[in-house]
Amino acid sequence: MVILFDPVGSPEKLEEMILSASSSPGVSGLMILACDANGFTPLKIDAILGRAPVAVFGGVFPALIYGKTLIERGSLVVGLPRFIDTRFVPDLSNSAIDYESFLDLKPPGAPSALTMMVFVDGFARRIGAFIDSLFNVFGLQMNYIGGGAGSLSMKSGPCLFTNQGMAADGAVLALLELGSGVGASHGWTPLSGPYLVTNAHLNTIRTLEWRPAVDVYRQVVEKHSGMTFKDNGFFTVSRSYPFGISRLESEHLVRDTLQAGPDQGLVCIGEVPQGAFVYILKGDKPSLIKAAGKAHRLAMKRFPADCEAGLHIFMDCISRVLFLGAGFEEELEAVVQDNLPMVGACTIGEIANCGTEFLEYYNKTAVMAVLETG
Repeated sequence: MVILFDPVGSPEKLEEMILSASSSPGVSGLMILACDANGFTPLKIDAILGRAPVAVFGGVFPALIYGKTLIERGSLVVGLPRFIDTRFVPDLSNSAIDYESFLDLKPPGAPSALTMMVFVDGFARRIGAFIDSLFNVFGLQMNYIGGGAGSLSMKSGPCLFTNQGMAADGAVLALLELGSGVGASHGWTPLSGPYLVTNAHLNTIRTLEWRPAVDVYRQVVEKHSGMTFKDNGFFTVSRSYPFGISRLESEHLVRDTLQAGPDQGLVCIGEVPQGAFVYILKGDKPSLIKAAGKAHRLAMKRFPADCEAGLHIFMDCISRVLFLGAGFEEELEAVVQDNLPMVGACTIGEIANCGTEFLEYYNKTAVMAVLETG
C-alpha cells in the first residue's frame, strides 16, 4: 500500500499524488480523501480525476485523520492492491429509484470481494434505503466500511470522487479482494425516553408520542444542558444530544439532529422509521473515548487470523470531534495501538458491518477497519 499526503490541499499536488501512487508496484486503485477547506470543485478537479490511470473513489469531508493527527486542510491518496471494481449510484434522494438495479458490481471472471468501501453524500435523504438495498444484494458475504461525505455548511453539493469527476446526491462503491476486520461503537447513553415515533418521513421526525418532535426534544435538552436553542443556535446544543433508535441486543443506532424543520419536526442525518422507539442520548468524553478503543479492539478481533494487517481506516463522526474538542487527541491515541499506519475521515454518518451483523448507517459512531496488507 502507498499513502501520500498533501498538507496544502492543492489540485496540482493532488494530480501529482494520483500519478505517483498509480505508478507504484501492485497498486490497482486509489482512495482519495480531501478536506472541505481545500475548496475542491468540479471545475478544478474533474479533469484531474478523469486523467487518473487507475480506478479512483473517495470524497470530501469536514476533516481527515492521518496517523494521530486531525487534518482540517489537505488531501490523502491511498494506493490499494487487489482492487476489483467501482460503481457510482446516483439519486440518493429520489423516492422512485430502485437502487438494487445499480448494484451489479463485479465484472465477469473477477475474484471474490472481501471488503467494500462505501462513500455517500451525507445529506442525501434516502441513505437508509440505499444501505438496505446494498445489504439485500450482497448480504454478509463481505465487510463494509465507509461514511458520509460533505461539508459542515450542511448543504449538499459535489462531494464524491469518481473517474468521471466529482458528484453529489449519490454513492460511490469500491470492491477489494482484501481481508478486513471492522468494529463500531459510540459510547452514548440514554437520557430520556423511550418515545414512540408517531409521524416521520425519511430523515425528519415530525411527532413523538403525537406531540411536535421539536417540543419534546427542546423540553428535555434545554433542561439538561442549561442552554437554549434560541440563544446558542440549534446545532451547537443538539450535537451533544442525539437520538438513539432501540435495537435488540445491540447498542442504540444513533441519529444526529441537524435542525428544527418548519413543521416543528426534527431533521436528522439518516432516516428514522415511523413506529420506532427512540431515546434522547447523552455522552461524556471518557465514554466516547472508551467506545473508540472498543471499536479498535473489535476490528482487530475480527481480522482474519491468516492475513497480515497493513492499514487502519478510521471513520469517526465529525460531531464527535466537535463534542470532544481537545479530547479528540485522546480518542486517536485510543485507536492507534499496534504501529499500523492509519488514515480516515471525520464523516457525516458512518457505514459499517463486521460480516456478522446487519449493515447500518450510523451517526456519532467510531468505526474502525483493519485492512489486509495485500
